[in-house]
Amino acid sequence: MSTLDKDTIEAKLLQFPDWEYFDDALNAEFEFENFKDCFSAMSRIAFECEALNHHPNWSNVYNVLKISISTHDVGGVTQKDFALVDAIEAIVEPEE
Repeated sequence: MSTLDKDTIEAKLLQFPDWEYFDDALNAEFEFENFKDCFSAMSRIAFECEALNHHPNWSNVYNVLKISISTHDVGGVTQKDFALVDAIEAIVEPEE
């Protein structure tokens, strides 16, 4: 699997306005109403990660989930990362 170039990544990100490209990864931050809702989303995302055999770097503080996704073995962003972003977007409904 090869990495995607910056122009391709930026074009694909138009479909995912909550995500940004920096530090050679796709990054997003989601805020939930409370810790329980955040942890519930993380649990659902974890099942998708296992199904795709692709795991993000992420952190959680109370009701905020920060996610960073890249394909470590090729050193950048690939189509596999966008497949995970798509799965996460189907789960996460960020607070406005």
